[in-house]
Amino acid sequence: MTIIKQADLIQSVADALQYISYYHPVDYIKGLAAAYEHEESPAAKDAMAQILINSRMAAEGHRPLCQDTGIVTVFVKVGMNVQWDATMSLDDMINEGVRRAYNDPDNTLRASILADPAGKRTNTKDNTPAVINVSIVPGDKLDVIVAAKGGGSEAKSKFAMLNPSDSIVDWVLKTVPTMGAGWCPPGMLGIGIGGTAEKAMLMAKESLMDPIDIQELIARGPSNRAEELRIELYDKVNALGIGAQGLGGLTTVLDIKVKDYPTHAANLPVALIPNCAATRHAHFVLDGSGPVALDPPSLEDWPKLTYNPTNARRVDLDTVTPEDVASFKPGEVLLLNGKLLTGRDAAHKRMVEMLNKGEPLPVDFKGRFIYYVGPVDPVRDEVVGPAGPTTATRMDKFTEQVLAQTGLLGMVGKAERGPAAIEAIKKHRSVYLMAVGGAAYLVAKAIKASRVVGFADLGMEAIYEFTVQDMPVTVAVDSLGTSVHQTGPKEWQAKIGRIPVVVA
Repeated sequence: MTIIKQADLIQSVADALQYISYYHPVDYIKGLAAAYEHEESPAAKDAMAQILINSRMAAEGHRPLCQDTGIVTVFVKVGMNVQWDATMSLDDMINEGVRRAYNDPDNTLRASILADPAGKRTNTKDNTPAVINVSIVPGDKLDVIVAAKGGGSEAKSKFAMLNPSDSIVDWVLKTVPTMGAGWCPPGMLGIGIGGTAEKAMLMAKESLMDPIDIQELIARGPSNRAEELRIELYDKVNALGIGAQGLGGLTTVLDIKVKDYPTHAANLPVALIPNCAATRHAHFVLDGSGPVALDPPSLEDWPKLTYNPTNARRVDLDTVTPEDVASFKPGEVLLLNGKLLTGRDAAHKRMVEMLNKGEPLPVDFKGRFIYYVGPVDPVRDEVVGPAGPTTATRMDKFTEQVLAQTGLLGMVGKAERGPAAIEAIKKHRSVYLMAVGGAAYLVAKAIKASRVVGFADLGMEAIYEFTVQDMPVTVAVDSLGTSVHQTGPKEWQAKIGRIPVVVA
């Protein structure tokens, strides 16, 4: 009979969350490195290089891979013969582990969880509570998988109750392009088939905890329909040409995972949940011998890359003019220098409310650029923690009014813009620049100073002023309204149709 101590579970959860904040799973690094070598799209290859360099920097510096340190999801299998030396409930022990991990002074993680989600949306300050899934199984051990799921990829989750005669492949191929690039490809797609609506979603999420092994599966061949679907969807989703960060390229997914469960004769529930470039999960087993210590990966598992974009144009944000912006070309790489303002969902909502009331904003946006970001708090001698971009489409509904009433010149964010935002950018001769999602620590190294200049009560959603030096971005929507997230995938989908499929 195994006795699991309360302190051991709490410490193991806390340590695992710290571990996954800065270590990618090695299977992801190897899969992405292979995709990088295979990639033919310059824009996608550049994005993958930034992700790989960022990953190694995070591993070396023990700082988060991504500024969005996620909502914690835990899968727990409790052996039927386990005994507890504990006064807290299982949920409370896990949440205490989360609390300790996110408030660790040596590597503070961003608190992103909001209570009262349909009301005041108040930050809980410690990223609790976690989403916990428990099953009781034979045995005398406690089996735990801990994951941190980014909001951008979680927002792209999809579900459909198909008719039994419908094609799952057709639904997936129709659905993935509607997800845009806000889930930060290249990543994984988890697919749950069968059961009921909630069972399908749970299977899709749980499947993302499995290692990347699609090339091994292709080499040995499928043994059941779920494995056949994995291979077919892997080939066909990549043939869509969406590519890294949605810029167009050969690799959109590194793997497809499928779990299924018996379902009602009248139903075919199908769930699809993506995992982003900041794939983060760890598995450990408690056997009563004490807390678990996860072994760090070897830095030899990372490719040795440096980021030095050739032919990039340096832009001085302190002197940039509308004429300069008009000269930016779609897909061009820029290096930003000077003062850069920030603001995301909560700041934009408050700004628009103030504009509607005729109230002055806390900062003058005329001729300035705004970066959609919610940074991690700094530690030690940092001026700011990891500060990668958030999904820009969430700001689309504010774009026309903000451009029209503030004189804002440009925006920086993650992934594509929607039709309304593109039209506003074209109308006001503005520009939208894309920073790579999944390269938050790399971006933070370009930030040389940081101060809050508005809405301090919003925490990580406050308006900051960053001083940046050679911050890499790509012109994603130019002043004429040309979007590389529209042109890139179309170009590469056509190219892939003429490229022979080579199995690695």
